Amino acid sequence: MSKRLLAMLCWTAAALIGNAELAKAELIGRYQCNIVGAAIPEPVGDRNGHSILTYSYSCVGVEGVLKDAVVTAFAAAEWDGPKTTTAAALGVHRVPGGAAIAQVLEGTGSVILKEGKPVGTEMSGKTVFKFASGTLAALSGKTVSFVSKSTGLNRFEIVFTD
Repeated sequence: MSKRLLAMLCWTAAALIGNAELAKAELIGRYQCNIVGAAIPEPVGDRNGHSILTYSYSCVGVEGVLKDAVVTAFAAAEWDGPKTTTAAALGVHRVPGGAAIAQVLEGTGSVILKEGKPVGTEMSGKTVFKFASGTLAALSGKTVSFVSKSTGLNRFEIVFTD
């Protein structure tokens, strides 16, 4: 067997294993969200670009076990220039016959630039479902990953995966 063929087989096997790992990330839910009210950064005052941003938001589940769920949530984040860290976030998820309360454990993000201009934000981190009952009971105590990305003015998407 030639070295070229052997190398190609190894790369193919590695790619298949990598794709299998990606497929293991199970979708918990995908939400379409809107910021409710104003989300205006408050300068901390110690240096330029350092601020605190607090905002409320509401979401509707569009996929996964959270499909048709409604979420009301609050978040507080520290911004340092184009980078952000979640300081606190809590959401109440409601579906017919169930409810859950989720708390962000960690989250980081940044501004999305297009042609050098800010066009949105993206974030990722971990969330724990501190309480879940009824049709959402399986989420109780579960820690999940999340990613979020702006989808328009005061709009964003959140995807939770296992």
